[in-house]
Amino acid sequence: QVQLAESGGGLVQAGGSLRLSCAASGRTFSGSSMAWFRQAPAKEREFVAGISWSGGTTNYADSVKDRFTISRDNVKNTVYLQMNSLKPEDTAVYYCAAGPGRPIVITHAYGYSSWGQGTQVTVSV
Repeated sequence: QVQLAESGGGLVQAGGSLRLSCAASGRTFSGSSMAWFRQAPAKEREFVAGISWSGGTTNYADSVKDRFTISRDNVKNTVYLQMNSLKPEDTAVYYCAAGPGRPIVITHAYGYSSWGQGTQVTVSV
């Protein structure tokens, strides 16, 4: 099992940027698919971005495409989410997730077995 800890959330004005980090512990990180999900108040958790174990395949929700970038560093056991051009509707708790390594990126939560505690991102108008 992979243990995950997110950081980098905070308050930012619309149009600004944030970079989230997810530090993983456990020897299976480099073989795991990784993803970011988010959950806004009174809404279901939704897929944001995912990356394969090698970093060669990525997938994004349409709502964040061309604004967010997911990446990973298998030496540092860390996955990142660079968020640019932030909008108020991006406000949510962001969760990092890890799952079995696959050649494709699973966009549903059932594809991931390890989850972090979440980090709050708030975008003001």
